[in-house]
Amino acid sequence: MCKIMILAWAGAAMVAPAHCAVTGSSDVGFVAENSVDVSADAATVYRLLGQPARWWNGQHSYSGDPANLSLDPVAGGCFCEKVPGKDGKAGSVEHGRVIYAAPDKQLRLSGALGPLQAEAVTGTLTFDIAPTGKGVRVGMSYVVGGYMRMGASKIAPLVDRVLTEQLQGLKRAAEAGQP
Repeated sequence: MCKIMILAWAGAAMVAPAHCAVTGSSDVGFVAENSVDVSADAATVYRLLGQPARWWNGQHSYSGDPANLSLDPVAGGCFCEKVPGKDGKAGSVEHGRVIYAAPDKQLRLSGALGPLQAEAVTGTLTFDIAPTGKGVRVGMSYVVGGYMRMGASKIAPLVDRVLTEQLQGLKRAAEAGQP
């Protein structure tokens, strides 16, 4: 499963936008930062953060179906995924745990995403929502530290591209104006 997830993340590197934002990298970790302007209000964007099935690309999930993703945007809430089993025995994945929730302003999760789950790392994913003239700017940062067998500098650009893709999905969902 880990090899499949790494290949899926690597494939995203080839199709995602070319603007990388790895702002720091060392042998023990990396920081990826991105932002996007969204023509929607802060409440809409924050509400959508709690509905990853509407904006997360299912190719970057264990089940392959974003409908299996959920996120409870309260402290202790789970960014989780149901993984249907072929034998009727369903599995599940915890992608992250909410550690800070400030409605319409900021959401922070702790978790090692994708192939990083198999490594001895800690990751902190933060979404900042700030008003702008025509909507909001959503800033996203992912700070990862710990031991990575594949090397932080190798995986950082791939992780950044996958997260940038998800941020673009959030923008599209928010601007679509659907409830």
